[in-house]
Amino acid sequence: MTSTQRWPEQGWVLLQLLLVASFSQAEEPVCRWRGDPENPQLSKDGDIILGGLFSFHSTWINRQDNYMHKPPPLECTSLHFREFQFAQAMLFAIEEINNNTDLLPGISLGYKIYDVCGSIARGVRVTLALASGNEVVFAPSEAPCNGPAHVQAIMGETSSSPSMAISTVIGPFHIPMISHFATCACLSDKTKYPSFLRTIPSDLYQSRALAQLVQHFGWTWVGAIRTNDDYGNNGMAIFIETAQQLGICLEYSVSVFRTDPPDKIQKVIDIIKASTSKVIVAFLSHLDMDMVIHELSQHNMTGYQWVGSESWIFDSQTAAMDRHHIMDGAIGLSIPKAHVSGMREFMLDVKPLNSSSNELFTEFWETLFNCKFKQSKSSTGNQRECTGDEDLTGVQNSFTDMSLMPIFNNVYKGVYAVAHALHNILNCNETCNNTVQLDPFTILQHIKKVQFKTKDGDEVYFNEFGDPSAKYEIINWQPTENGIVDFVTVGFHDASLPADKQLNLENKSLVWAQNSQKVPVSVCSEKCPPGTRKVLQKGKPICCYDCLRCAEGEISNITDSITCVRCDPEFWSNERRDACVKKVAEFLSYEEIMGALLTAASLFGTCMTVVVAFIFFRYRQTPIVRANNSELSFLLLFSLTLCFLCSLTFIGRPSEWSCMLRHTAFGITFVLCISCVLGKTIVVLMAFRATLPDNNMMKWFGPAQQKLSVLGFTLIQVIICILWLTISPPFPFKNFKESKDKIILECALGSAVGFWAVLGYIGLLAMLCFILAFLARKLPDNFNEAKFITFSMLIFCAVWITFIPAYVSSPGKFSVAVEIFAILASSFGLLVCIFIPKCYIILLKPEKNTKKNMMAKGTPKSF
Repeated sequence: MTSTQRWPEQGWVLLQLLLVASFSQAEEPVCRWRGDPENPQLSKDGDIILGGLFSFHSTWINRQDNYMHKPPPLECTSLHFREFQFAQAMLFAIEEINNNTDLLPGISLGYKIYDVCGSIARGVRVTLALASGNEVVFAPSEAPCNGPAHVQAIMGETSSSPSMAISTVIGPFHIPMISHFATCACLSDKTKYPSFLRTIPSDLYQSRALAQLVQHFGWTWVGAIRTNDDYGNNGMAIFIETAQQLGICLEYSVSVFRTDPPDKIQKVIDIIKASTSKVIVAFLSHLDMDMVIHELSQHNMTGYQWVGSESWIFDSQTAAMDRHHIMDGAIGLSIPKAHVSGMREFMLDVKPLNSSSNELFTEFWETLFNCKFKQSKSSTGNQRECTGDEDLTGVQNSFTDMSLMPIFNNVYKGVYAVAHALHNILNCNETCNNTVQLDPFTILQHIKKVQFKTKDGDEVYFNEFGDPSAKYEIINWQPTENGIVDFVTVGFHDASLPADKQLNLENKSLVWAQNSQKVPVSVCSEKCPPGTRKVLQKGKPICCYDCLRCAEGEISNITDSITCVRCDPEFWSNERRDACVKKVAEFLSYEEIMGALLTAASLFGTCMTVVVAFIFFRYRQTPIVRANNSELSFLLLFSLTLCFLCSLTFIGRPSEWSCMLRHTAFGITFVLCISCVLGKTIVVLMAFRATLPDNNMMKWFGPAQQKLSVLGFTLIQVIICILWLTISPPFPFKNFKESKDKIILECALGSAVGFWAVLGYIGLLAMLCFILAFLARKLPDNFNEAKFITFSMLIFCAVWITFIPAYVSSPGKFSVAVEIFAILASSFGLLVCIFIPKCYIILLKPEKNTKKNMMAKGTPKSF
């Protein structure tokens, strides 16, 4: 804890601090203290002297110096019982050591304790008095005015800012200074403060622990108020740095000091009133916290959750100031509870203080017992007279309050650390070696190495920065029925553990602001739920943001996600955008309506072809069957059956074999079909030409040649398919681009050249067949076969010409449906146009199914 103080004793003070050697007109040189001597407020002789610096008064009277006259001594005011308790703790440790035959046997410790009044200037001044003494020293002519340090170690100061100034002054002389309550992290810098040590942890750990505590309860939007001194400014700076790393934002950070003018205090109050954060982190000294509580009470500012540093969070005097319950539910860090046997009884025994004639203790006695001595300067007729034999029994004030026992224990441990170092230096066993020359540097080095346990089991040691281990209790202010605050320990913090295990909250019920049982909420923006991501608000801290819903195909499955994660290609985001679900695999299946209809059409066409084949077989001896090349007719019916059936390979989940089979089967069966139709067309055309005189063409296109032509045309397609399958065959492919929320299972062509070669070859044969049939369409037969072939080829070509753009533009399974439709339509076209007219005559017009009728000439008709 610190208290930044102004330097009231300007110019003159610095000059008075200097100890100079002056030579009197006498024969021997004399070393004199320049300025008024500084006498200790409490002292005792001993073989080894320890110094003590405590602020028995908390402030002083400000005055305006005109530099025309020597400034008078600093006039201290506001007696502070707490510092008397610290001094008593030091005296208790010294008395205990002097009565201990095992530690420093035969060596007595003495002390000189000064009141520094909370003034940095006075602290430096009395420190130099401790280091050099106030006595007049006569030095021999051959020796200068220097000598050993007057004290071997200094206990104090309580606050950080005075400790920094004092340690800077005595650091070059290596005089150890052990503070019990100066926590500023800056004092761990051994290059600036080489002789400073302390028995209280550095604020480096406390500030980090406070940030972890704030994070634990989910408070990301907090305010901060600090003491405007080294303690508050350095501690808050570390807190802010750690808080930012943990994702905590500060809405405001203000500083106060108990001597600030009212208008500055009012500005701080206005900032807190205008804020939206409900949690306030207070890095304040206990004196400044008392002032803040008073101001908040004046404005009736309740409902804030306070998070406090160890300087005030377990101070019963500060709690007593909160008469309006402003701080109810406060939570913060404190030094772990301690017990020192016999210390309480010693501290409450004020008789030794009464034996002093010092004016300070007259003031102390009068304030302690609320009485006045007869000879007192401030004696009034309104108070009872002090007898000097007053008893503390029944007295209730801050001096009798032992709640600061952990800090008293720090003073106690500091004195013992010096004693153990001296014990080691003097090689003490049954007795100590009094011939050893003591010097502060040696003592400092031994203090840094000490490691011991007190009689109550506390382990004492210093790390390389002169700091002890950092352990804290987490304290919660819980008001009781009689209005007194109960400091309940609800957890611990141990900085020596791994980061994730340092904070340990016990399973105890906590009380929050306004005696609530529910953890308060203090955020700039509500948490973004899964399915959304955070988008920072322009010009505001990172804790202020909007929640933006994840785009399609992206998810966030954690709260307060800063990004949305895109799902894997086979997955898609659900409606809430908080999980990836597997995409539906889409393909033309038998279960859906379209697949079922196409399957039914395929099977119907197959059955229809089988029926036609059965009719032709049944009536194979009739003229109409025999006249139309029955072998090619049956081969054509077989190929049509395969065409109808091959459409079934396009339905169902694509696999490696189905993809290769569907395209090759389609290509080969259709070429077989068109080859048969082409053979029938040539037969018709050649048969007509053969009736002309001297024409022997029919002998070159007999049954054997017809079969070979069908085989040759089909073999070419087989070769094309083999090359296609060998070089780059079709394969199953998952199409993620066609649909955002589905996987289109389709067969990739592999080689597009192979596919279009197969299709192009079919088209080439179909066009050739169409041209030949068209040329023979007006042959003068009653039953013109070429006319029906022309119709069938016209339908075939029309279907496949329209197929190409429809296939290219159709998405997913619809492209497969288009291809099946084209296969079925062209197959039905061939079946209906070529065979149904014949079946009609066979079944319904048998009178026309005669050789005479087939050979009769008819009038050709155009179409």
